[in-house]
Amino acid sequence: MDIIQCEGFGYKAEILKKIPKLQSKELVIVQGGDDTFNRLALSSKYVDILLDPHLGQRKDFMHQRNSGLNHVLCALAREHSVAIGFSFSSILHSLQRAKDLGRVIQNIHLCRKYKIPMVIGSFAKDAWDIRNEKDLQAFFKVLGMTGKEVQMEYVKKRLEYKRIFIQKGVMLAE
Repeated sequence: MDIIQCEGFGYKAEILKKIPKLQSKELVIVQGGDDTFNRLALSSKYVDILLDPHLGQRKDFMHQRNSGLNHVLCALAREHSVAIGFSFSSILHSLQRAKDLGRVIQNIHLCRKYKIPMVIGSFAKDAWDIRNEKDLQAFFKVLGMTGKEVQMEYVKKRLEYKRIFIQKGVMLAE
């Protein structure tokens, strides 16, 4: 599968400047960070998936979690057709697992309310983090996703859509 994952925890905003130079047939996944970085990533039309927008140093509000998404960012994601991704590895290795689970649950509710596609995956860093597809689906169903939302069809559809524009014998000018 053609996937480019960009690490960026808010302090690497120069990553977003490099994204338009990448070939358009790959799937571009950007790691979420603070609020300004999430907004920049969701404003870009070259980003396909914003992975874990809840990561980063943030303080919760009085009556709700500060989950990295709000109604303005959800509208940007909907407008630029950017999916929100959730990785099992970030939850598994989290030092504040209860807070991160609460933030993920809130992001799931926001994505459902604003009809933003969601992507789940293990995004394992080593062999011990790899989980079965059915295990991931069951875990995210417990967090509040429906059976249709945990299906991993978005990535396949997005790659097929991007391959329409790249023909054999045509190179992308850099």
